[in-house]
Amino acid sequence: MKRIIILLLSFICYTVSSQTNTVGLITNSPEAYNGYTLFSPMGLGNTSTFLIDNCGYKVHEWNSSFQVALSTYLSDSGMLFRTKKTPDSGINSPSGGGGLEMLDQNSNVVWSYDYNTDIVRQHHDIEIMPNGNILILAWEKKTAQEAISQGRDPNLITNNELWPEHIIEIQPVGINEANIIWEWHVWDHLVQEFNPDLPNYGIVSEHPELFNLNYTGTSNNLEYSDWQHANSIDYNETLDQIMITSRRWNEIWIIDHSTNTEEAATSEGGNSGAGGNILYRWGNPLAYNRGDEDNRTLFFPHDAHWIQSGLPNENKIMIFNNGTNEIGSSVDIINPPLEFEGSTYILNNNIYGPESTYWSYSEPDNFFSRQISGAEQLPNGNILICSGNQGRIFEVDYNNFNIVWEYISPFTNNTGPVQQGSSPEDIANNVFRAQKFSPLFEGLSNLSLNPISPIELEPNPYNCQIYGCLNVIACNYDSSATEDNNTCTYPNDLCELENGDIGILNDNCECIENSSLIDEFSNNKSLLKIINILGKEITNTGFLLHVYDDGSVEKKYVIE
Repeated sequence: MKRIIILLLSFICYTVSSQTNTVGLITNSPEAYNGYTLFSPMGLGNTSTFLIDNCGYKVHEWNSSFQVALSTYLSDSGMLFRTKKTPDSGINSPSGGGGLEMLDQNSNVVWSYDYNTDIVRQHHDIEIMPNGNILILAWEKKTAQEAISQGRDPNLITNNELWPEHIIEIQPVGINEANIIWEWHVWDHLVQEFNPDLPNYGIVSEHPELFNLNYTGTSNNLEYSDWQHANSIDYNETLDQIMITSRRWNEIWIIDHSTNTEEAATSEGGNSGAGGNILYRWGNPLAYNRGDEDNRTLFFPHDAHWIQSGLPNENKIMIFNNGTNEIGSSVDIINPPLEFEGSTYILNNNIYGPESTYWSYSEPDNFFSRQISGAEQLPNGNILICSGNQGRIFEVDYNNFNIVWEYISPFTNNTGPVQQGSSPEDIANNVFRAQKFSPLFEGLSNLSLNPISPIELEPNPYNCQIYGCLNVIACNYDSSATEDNNTCTYPNDLCELENGDIGILNDNCECIENSSLIDEFSNNKSLLKIINILGKEITNTGFLLHVYDDGSVEKKYVIE
């Protein structure tokens, strides 16, 4: 079945705003995408994950025995995949996790897995793959001597160890085990120009496909063993590639997943022929000794990912660009230059393009999150943004940047929910990331989704409507809606196909090619005149031009 992207007619609308709310729901308008928002409050003692509707009412809650270790995902099967904070071991960091667990709708632990030893530790993010396997982002500890032996400058090691990134792909087994079926390590793809007598020696600027062992980031992060500080991982099934976001290097990296583990440790193999080398990097060419500060486009980024197929900007890349106090944060979309059927990326002027963003949202005076955070595009084109340091989740119109929905988490990092009326500036209410799901999302089918109550204590009474199509015979009928927003669509209405062409909804509400429209445009025209190549009207044989009233011209050669 083809994914439906409905063309919506514009309509006069108004915004319902909770003017007296300081936390919880702030704004809900008819232009907002109606759905359910998932988020997990951060902080010690916070073990809950919430699902809320567009009115800010909790419709479901999962509870765990563990503090969330940042990322949380709801799968198509309805299982909640949740990273978990396990006791510190050999790698100790506030952003360290150590494992993950899978909860059913009743918060029962169906499966769990720890990846936390003296030398490795899961951190920040995971990625649920279409085949059910899971990609885990993790550190591996290298001693100072191990790093120096590979070409690290001894003066750049201050904590006597280094934690480069690596990825494992696991296949869940039983209730608390997994098979590691693929892995990739930064440590296998290094270049250094510090010591020609040691491994990995080369000119850094000549090897953008490798990681500079002596790069310390734009802030010279010598005090951190967490050398690269990756914070997100994403997978593209069509390309069979993986994307990683590095905060400290101010870059995103793309690598080939079509390799086997042996090839992933080399520079050969896979669809790209490049093994586990970097296929594409963007944001900071200084990391590979090219360009200058003016070429830098990312500032401490998070949550880089491919926009899902079927969405308005499918297969482009969205990044939460955290920015600085001076410039604020932004949500950026870029269109990476691909060639050779998606396996190779193009260098432009010796740096990886593009030179500028395809789309960007910023609000310098009111939008800055120094850490965490993320964004995603919704089916109606709007952008859902999580400004994590403020616990602020809001939705902006893609075209005019208006805020059409806004929610501020009332859950503090350490003491639970606060009372309505509390000042957001006075509470620490961090949220790593948020996701919004359609009411038709398969993963919600086992949940009742009945509004329970706002999460904040002593909520204000307010009149909030859930906007959507109320006509039960419409293709986009929304059973959760309480007020119609004039967006109902029906069979024979126009729609947009995945390739951008105009289609038509059939009786099953599938968007199909509109042959009748094509016939109408091709047949609904009248012949005005016949001329020769000199422009003189003529009716005899030879090379003729038929001119029609729709502006088209047909060339004909007539023989009698």
